[in-house]
Amino acid sequence: MSAFPATEVLVTAECWQAEPNADAVIHRAIEAAAEIADADVADAELAVMLTDDAGIRTLNSNWRGIDKPTNVLSFPALQPEGGWKPGDAPRMLGDIAIAYETMRREADEEQKPFDHHLSHLAVHGFLHLIGYDHENDDDAEDMEALEREILSSLGIPDPYADRIA
Repeated sequence: MSAFPATEVLVTAECWQAEPNADAVIHRAIEAAAEIADADVADAELAVMLTDDAGIRTLNSNWRGIDKPTNVLSFPALQPEGGWKPGDAPRMLGDIAIAYETMRREADEEQKPFDHHLSHLAVHGFLHLIGYDHENDDDAEDMEALEREILSSLGIPDPYADRIA
C-alpha cells in the first residue's frame, strides 16, 4: 500500500514533447504535496492531462463558462456516499489539466524555471483535489502557505514572493 496516490500523466498535446521531464516533475510535486498536506490519499488515483491552450480553453468554457485559456484546472471527483472502503474500486481524487502555452508564457514572464512553475501548478491542482480552495482571503492564505511549504521542500522558491501585497 502506497502512501501516495497513483498519478497518471496523459500528454494530449504535441507541444509537451519539448519538456521530456514533465512526467517526473509532476510525480515528484504530487508526492511532496500528499506527504506535507498529510492527505489521506493512499491507494487513491488521479490523472494529470498535459494539454494546450485550445484544450484547456474548451474545458474552461464547458465547465466554468469562461471562454479563455488558463494555466491549470482541477476537477475533484465525486466521492461515494458513506466514503471509500478498502476493497472498493480505486478511489478517484479527480483530474488536473495543465496548459502548455499559458504555463510557458507565465514562467517566462515571471523569469521562473519551467519545472518550478510546473511543480507549482501540479501542487496547486492537487490541493484543489483534496479540498483546498481560494474562494476567500483566509482560504487563499491557507492554501498559499501550504503551497509555499511544499515547494520549499522541493527546493523551489516562494512563487508568491514577487506579488505586491
